[in-house]
Amino acid sequence: MAETEQQQDAFATRKATLIATGLALAAVVIPFWFWMDTWFGRELDDDRISAYLADADSPRKTQHALAQISERMARGDPSVRRWYPDILALARHELPELRLTAAWLMGDDVESEQFHEALLHLLQDAQPMVRRNAALALTKFNDPGGREEIRGMLKPYRVKSPSRGAVRNRLQPGDSFDSNALLARIEQEGEEESRDLRAPFPGIVQERLHADGAQIDAGDAVVVIRPESVHAMQALVGLYLVGTVEDIELIRPYQRQMEGIDAGVARQARLTVERIRQRAAEEMRNQPATANAGGAI
Repeated sequence: MAETEQQQDAFATRKATLIATGLALAAVVIPFWFWMDTWFGRELDDDRISAYLADADSPRKTQHALAQISERMARGDPSVRRWYPDILALARHELPELRLTAAWLMGDDVESEQFHEALLHLLQDAQPMVRRNAALALTKFNDPGGREEIRGMLKPYRVKSPSRGAVRNRLQPGDSFDSNALLARIEQEGEEESRDLRAPFPGIVQERLHADGAQIDAGDAVVVIRPESVHAMQALVGLYLVGTVEDIELIRPYQRQMEGIDAGVARQARLTVERIRQRAAEEMRNQPATANAGGAI
């Protein structure tokens, strides 16, 4: 009877964990798919998908094809494997928007070792958004290799100037922005055109480090940005799956409502901390059993 009750408790715990995981992933996937459907809702046949994948001059068409492949993968359609070589090639494409989309897609098949290896390679990509998508996709493989990248998604990020010149700020602290938004312009003496300082990913301006007209050197930080709701949520879901107790201090500030951040982020932060502690406790319980088994051998 006691054993049966323990089994029931264990089943209930696993069930609760699966439900929590599903809700956490839905919090990110549903908004993402709403965006994807807005762009790529039209269904493509096989020939059109193949043609779009090969059309490197039209990135939007290629992303449309990748979105359609992802839908088929979600339905368990094995025929999509014919396009795996194309997806792997796009993961090496010169355009970052194609690499980041390929990285996101490769997390949909955790049985593919080729996808796993490609994602590990993309952790070294020059573009932050590509690295972040790769790190998040790796969590679906239960691979914590991108954990430091995910941690960075919850930290302030210092955007640096591409050149020497005078700063002309464009946004105020507290302003939110999308990826590639203009954060500031760097005016160079003797040149009519200025250099644009653009956002590497969506965020919220936390601090402007220089007054308008201040002279800076190339590589100097110009503005500090902090995560917006979607990236914070994605990072918290990633840490839900692969985070350790070392991450709790980083997550803790997100457990309370933050200005400019959706209330759901705080709920996800609490859920993530709870899961990390649960996982750590499970690992501790398993250690003696492992040691005893080793002694018997």
